[in-house]
Amino acid sequence: MRQVETIGLDLGGTKLATGVVAGKPEAVWSHQVPSKGYSQLEIVDLLAAEANRAHQARPGAVAAGIGVPATVDFDHGHVISTVNLDLEDLPLRDLVAERVGLPVVVDNDGNLAMLGEALYGAARGTRNALLLTAGTGIGGGIWLDGKLYRGATGAGAELGHVVVEIDGHPCQGNCPGRGCVEAMASGTAIGRHGREAAARHPESALGRLAAEGVEIEGPHVTEAARQGDEAALGVVELTGHYLGTALVSLVNVFQPEVVVLGGGVIALGEHLLEPARREVRERALKPMNRTPVVAAELGPAAGMIGAAALAQLAWEGAA
Repeated sequence: MRQVETIGLDLGGTKLATGVVAGKPEAVWSHQVPSKGYSQLEIVDLLAAEANRAHQARPGAVAAGIGVPATVDFDHGHVISTVNLDLEDLPLRDLVAERVGLPVVVDNDGNLAMLGEALYGAARGTRNALLLTAGTGIGGGIWLDGKLYRGATGAGAELGHVVVEIDGHPCQGNCPGRGCVEAMASGTAIGRHGREAAARHPESALGRLAAEGVEIEGPHVTEAARQGDEAALGVVELTGHYLGTALVSLVNVFQPEVVVLGGGVIALGEHLLEPARREVRERALKPMNRTPVVAAELGPAAGMIGAAALAQLAWEGAA
């Protein structure tokens, strides 16, 4: 890829990360703001404001890419619907482009994290790879024969809604499903499992926090697990089991060269990765049961870097 500067915006359920990238896996400028609780129009305003902020900081930027946690009509840059934000039937590409004065491309955030990892990270050099990125929800991306797979209209690869427990917890937001891996293994789900573990084990670190009136969330579980708390480690083991259960179906279908796990929950490291790998080893068909399951290399910047990369590809006519 040529050394041009492009803007990447990664919209999540709680924050918007913006950066300017110049054909490399690091930002030459970056900024982050909260996104939780915004209305649809406020999100459009926020995206346009942050894109303009980036363009003012780096006036040589030639295009912008936006990743959203939503189903997307890729060809038209149209957001169809989203689970964890207030976005529905929105011509996002055109609305932002007219306020920024740059070419804009819009895609699912999981797709863009996959693109970032395929170009620069843990899936670099592969022709076929999968990515799950777990934060507020769970996104996914499919790298198929050296390019992103988006389905018939661009709304495909919603891997976070693979069902892993048929009568499981109702899924988040406006997803009508139950027992989706998002409902069972996202950061939101880790918080729920943590509260349940605290109630079962009042003597644990999680139990003591709950007794102090703390509302247990994912970061509390992560910190307690790092400190060796058995109740928290049990939650992490359960989360890895659910992730691995989803991966069994996915590797059987796609036979990727590698599966990449990213997002905030990857801070749990091998405590999370090894249970997921174990499910794949024990339950996937041969040879898919030997598929490597690895941590993302680009960290929380993967979606932003992928968005900027897609903007460059679109600018070059290669998207």
